[in-house]
Amino acid sequence: MKVNFFCPLWGSNSIPFEDFVIKAKKVGYEGVELPLPESKDLQKEYLKILQDYEMPYILQHYQTDKKNVKEYIHEFSGRLEGLVKENPVFINSQTGKDFFTFNDNCKIIERANKIEANSGVTIMHEIHRGKFSFACHLMPDYLKAFPEMKITADFSHWVNVSESMLEHQQENLEAVFPNVFHIHSRVGFMESAQVNDPRAPENKPFLERHMEWWDEIIRQRKESGDSEFTITTEFGPAPYMPLLPYTKQPVANQWDINVFMMDLLRERYRK
Repeated sequence: MKVNFFCPLWGSNSIPFEDFVIKAKKVGYEGVELPLPESKDLQKEYLKILQDYEMPYILQHYQTDKKNVKEYIHEFSGRLEGLVKENPVFINSQTGKDFFTFNDNCKIIERANKIEANSGVTIMHEIHRGKFSFACHLMPDYLKAFPEMKITADFSHWVNVSESMLEHQQENLEAVFPNVFHIHSRVGFMESAQVNDPRAPENKPFLERHMEWWDEIIRQRKESGDSEFTITTEFGPAPYMPLLPYTKQPVANQWDINVFMMDLLRERYRK
């Protein structure tokens, strides 16, 4: 099984988009993951650049932010219906709200399923704070309701929300692993969804714990006969990246960390 690595646009928004694509391709990324800009003109420009450089792309949805469920579903539907038209590898969606009821979040997932069925474009649902998927112990109930759901695993959020390394939730994790088809390889710890630098020796236990989970996902996807898998190295800029007081300088280089994660995992899963 070939593991393809995608570069997040997040954190590189300050440079021209074409320069970002060239930079990502040069260091060895097979694709990029990004939200489309709100401007239709910029959307066309971004998509043209991606086409010109033959760069596969995952499109992100996170923008829908409505308190009312009906209003949420209306905006959510419009955004996803727009994204499926742009022929992404798939859509990675931060779906629902942590304060919506189980039934209301199910209505939102059902709408995503209809859009996926009608378009043929896969919609994956990202583990994320503030969304339906915000806590590890809740996910098995959603998987019982939607056994075919495809998940983007960003376990750093569950680590942060539970203020643990999920050592008491192995059964819940094992229920989720078979539904994971994409990974965001950010490393979290009990007090934050992102360690300051995964290369630092003091963060080694957190990195190794996350890699245990990723290893098991990769193993299961190989056993299922999948020929390809995707990982986005999604360490983020501030406020995910800690800043020094007063100077507001980042304590580490986000780009270098993401390239380190790509190289580390590429070698790990090449074996």
